[in-house]
Amino acid sequence: MTESVATVATATTQGRDTGNACRLSCPGIVCPLGADHGLISSALFSASRGLRVSDDFSPGTPLSLGRVTARLVDDSDWPAPLRSRNNRLLATALEQLAPELEALKRQGIAPERIGVVLGTSTSGIGETEAAMDAQRAAVAQGTPSADSWPQRFEYRRQELGAPAECVAWLSSARGPIYTLSTACTSSAKALASARRLLASGQCDAVIAGGADSLCHMTVKGFMSLEAVSRKQSQPLGAERDGINLGEAAVLFVVTPERGGVQLTGVGESSDAHHISAPCPDGSGAEAAMRGALASAGRAPGEIDYINLHGTATPLNDAMESLAISRLFGTDADSDSGSDAGSDIDQPRPPAVSSTKALTGHTLGACGALEAAFCWLALEHGRLPPHATPREALDPALPALNIVYRDRPETPPLRVMSNAFAFGGNNISLVLERHTTDPESSAC
Repeated sequence: MTESVATVATATTQGRDTGNACRLSCPGIVCPLGADHGLISSALFSASRGLRVSDDFSPGTPLSLGRVTARLVDDSDWPAPLRSRNNRLLATALEQLAPELEALKRQGIAPERIGVVLGTSTSGIGETEAAMDAQRAAVAQGTPSADSWPQRFEYRRQELGAPAECVAWLSSARGPIYTLSTACTSSAKALASARRLLASGQCDAVIAGGADSLCHMTVKGFMSLEAVSRKQSQPLGAERDGINLGEAAVLFVVTPERGGVQLTGVGESSDAHHISAPCPDGSGAEAAMRGALASAGRAPGEIDYINLHGTATPLNDAMESLAISRLFGTDADSDSGSDAGSDIDQPRPPAVSSTKALTGHTLGACGALEAAFCWLALEHGRLPPHATPREALDPALPALNIVYRDRPETPPLRVMSNAFAFGGNNISLVLERHTTDPESSAC
């Protein structure tokens, strides 16, 4: 059931100490909260939602959507197969990594030693939808079907490999280049793959992350599953009734350097319970979390914070809460939750919150986006508050140690980020702040 990713020691390449290190650079982030770390951090640490009501992808049915409104890179002079909103999101995130990429050049790392691993579920499907609309309109006006497709339409824009190909083209990377598509775990798995490429000695650096963009297929597909809320989502809430959808792109430069923010643990599992519903007992999620702890060499009590997958669907939040309570305990078990007069002093379980209420569920991008939020939490010594009010929480769920804005600030050192996908595809990441080089992760 559990596929725990073991740490592999490797030889030194390009004169650099690879060891067991896996440093995550300052991330490039483009999301509904903004495309600037200051704006994003301000919203993240105040639980300010970046959602807007729109029926652009669901005519006649307004929905809260997390749409990126920041200015994106212009793609008008790109090769036609690479021109898509998904790739423009990635290119905008990649611009933020310019200092890291320049540092790789100064270190003399050859392009052949730089890989690109990304996750996506949409790629350029939005452009295909637009082309199909144009084709239908042309046919309706009497143009023969064979001549009705837009002149510059490229099927290759929707290929799942297009995002990695685009980032490789923009960055001149020529190492292993590929895209993963495992629904909501895609970009978290891209980070895990980057870690393995470094550990195996195949790369000296990997540009890793992911992107997904809003489109009709995604929105209508999740609506057909009855998984979309008509209101703002309420993770762990008593009246939670589904997700809000969003879009984002996030990229890291992953290197075998010490210091800064390290990806120390990866745990993956595949419980194959159902094509879209999670296993109700949370066994697959628990297996992934246990695998991540084992990979990082950490006990449950050493984790300070968990970024929940926290989609606000009835099934996900129930099974994830159950899995966390079994592995980490509940707030009711701790000293703060014990009866008055008890002489048993139990530490509180790790703090938890869901950030999907702020951005929407960004699907193939969410694993990397929420890893980036964990990176910001470690960098700033703060935790993202939960957006669902205390009084709206579901009392039927296990009592987790939920972060709210009135919580005393305790800087986290070790955090976990969960991502769970269709088909019982689960992954958990452990990130830690190492202090051997305090400047190595600074933006």
